[in-house]
Amino acid sequence: MAILFILGLLLGAIAVMFSLQNIAVVTVTFFNWQFTSSLAVILILSILAGILITLLILLPGSIGNYFKYKSLKKEIGKLEEELRKQRELTLFAKITPPTPKNISDIENGAISHPNN
Repeated sequence: MAILFILGLLLGAIAVMFSLQNIAVVTVTFFNWQFTSSLAVILILSILAGILITLLILLPGSIGNYFKYKSLKKEIGKLEEELRKQRELTLFAKITPPTPKNISDIENGAISHPNN
């Protein structure tokens, strides 16, 4: 990740140096719209437009991954609780055969060891 950040900084610095060395006035035409400015301003605006388009393309996937992460985190919590219950049942069963009441208490979250 740090390598990509450094690469981005280098490319940005090269783009800025290029734009500062090319200060000629140019006209950009898009359909009926015309924009006249220095090459540096047009280049920087083009880079910013590219960044904005890239972020808009990546945004739906990032939002989907966030919601998937949250649901998986909830599922992990449920599975950890189930594992805790199973471990407790196993420990309890090794010491004493459980009664239906003991099993019910353990499944409802009560910790009941005969040694306590």
